[in-house]
Amino acid sequence: MCIIFFKFDPRPVSKNAYRLILAANRDEFYHRPSKAADFWGSNHEVLSGLDMEEGKEGGTWLGISMRGKLAALTNYLQPRLDRDARGRGELVAQFLTTDMDCLTYLKKVSAEGHLYNGFNLIAADLSTEKGDVVCYYGNRGDPKPVVLAPGTYGLSNALLETPWRKLCFGKRLFLEAVERSQALPKEALVAQLLDVLNNEEAQLPDPAIEDQGREYVQPILSKYAAVCVRGLDYGTRTNTVILVDADGHVTFTERSMLGTDPSRWETSTHEFRLKS
Repeated sequence: MCIIFFKFDPRPVSKNAYRLILAANRDEFYHRPSKAADFWGSNHEVLSGLDMEEGKEGGTWLGISMRGKLAALTNYLQPRLDRDARGRGELVAQFLTTDMDCLTYLKKVSAEGHLYNGFNLIAADLSTEKGDVVCYYGNRGDPKPVVLAPGTYGLSNALLETPWRKLCFGKRLFLEAVERSQALPKEALVAQLLDVLNNEEAQLPDPAIEDQGREYVQPILSKYAAVCVRGLDYGTRTNTVILVDADGHVTFTERSMLGTDPSRWETSTHEFRLKS
């Protein structure tokens, strides 16, 4: 499970404003093997972490390319999974390396949505010259993808903007940080967004989560109902903050858990300029 908050404005009025601010958590079993974010692909132009689970190698949950392609995935909470379904992480990896625009790609994905367990997919084309386009598709929602209007959005393990209490709470904290973004040094903004992502206050009761997850979510509800999930063998393993400024300069900060120990973390930052 994961949670994502993002604000985008393709044409910010202020030169100091960001075109995109994204903050996301990846929640996963601690023992599931993965690689920390780094550049990969034929020209080493794609930046993301990678899933290394057997049979799912090379998939990812969030990434961005130097060509301005960005994608982020969350699973849709469902009581039972189809173990024969295709790995959802391939949906992000394939978009990051395709030449298709984001809407065309999501239309293709929507035709194949039945092959996967429940998911939500954000896909974007970030172009300093043409303007940014951000699209969304969830295979448990409307049959067609949508182009999002500039604004602020939250996505957890239901459909986009479903008002789970932890999503509404986290989005409020995210907006408070975003509203201060132009007055803060970049490093301070990243630090505040990481604080948002590491908030462990359970937002209970939440009948919406209980109703959607049913018996699956009951044993972990008190931990799962927070922005930052912290269980014995499952929880938030990666925090990611992506900033894209008016000139197309990208700052990608990842804070990731070391091994299976929730008390040990490392932080890395990658910076580059979009080629589009």
